[in-house]
Formats: sequence, structure tokens, C-alpha cells
Amino acid sequence: MFNKLHRTAEELIQHSGGRATAGRIRILSILLAEQQAITHREIEQRLPQTLQLDRVTLYRALEWLVGKNLIHKVTSDDRAWRYHANRELHSHQHAHFKCTRCAQVICLSDLSMERSWHLPIGYQFQEIELTVKGLCADCS
Repeated sequence: MFNKLHRTAEELIQHSGGRATAGRIRILSILLAEQQAITHREIEQRLPQTLQLDRVTLYRALEWLVGKNLIHKVTSDDRAWRYHANRELHSHQHAHFKCTRCAQVICLSDLSMERSWHLPIGYQFQEIELTVKGLCADCS
């Protein structure tokens, strides 16, 4: 499983036109393996001892992956960014569900984010962030 995710991560990074460094590949493969969005700290804990990155390098790699649209970050009221791999190469326009008990965050890719409203003249749309809060299946 790890080898497949590693190869997929490397191919996605190369396809984006970027350098496939060991750190970027490992971070992306960690996020591809996750079913939910995870924090910077959780990513750091999942890195093998042989590939420990300092916090700044990890943050820069995450921001690079976000910039290449390979992952997206989710804001949260607990002030911790959470990251998740994009399953398709498109702009990140879907809702998220956050459990108010265990803080698990999952993507709600099937929830429509169509915008049928109009912004005031001179305003330009860039992105939508929608978080649905409640109890996950494990906590309810």
C-alpha cells in the first residue's frame, strides 16, 4: 500500500511541474492515505524518523502542495489548519464536516457548492469555505 501511495504522490508532484523531493512525496503520500483532514502536528508525527522535517520546512512543503492544488487546507475554530489530499485536480470547492466532540474533519465532496448568488459590483469570487458542525458517526 505504501509503495503505491508513494508512486502516486511522486507522479502527481511531477505532473504538477514541481520537483519531487523526498519530503513533498512523503507528505503527499501521508495525506493520500488519510480519510480525513489532519493537522500539521499529525503529519509531523507520521513522518518516519529518517525523514524528520523541521516545522518551517514542513509548513513550506504543505503550502507548496496547496499552491499546486494537490492538497487543500481546512480552517477550524480550534485555530489548527487541517490538510487533506485532493482526489481530483480541481479547485477545492466543497464543504467539510467537523465533529464537535472529537474534532475529526472530513470532506463532504458530494455536497453541492454551486453559487447562484451575485456579489456586489466590483467584488470577485475566489473561494467558498463551508463547515458543517455536529457529531460524527463514532461520537453520536
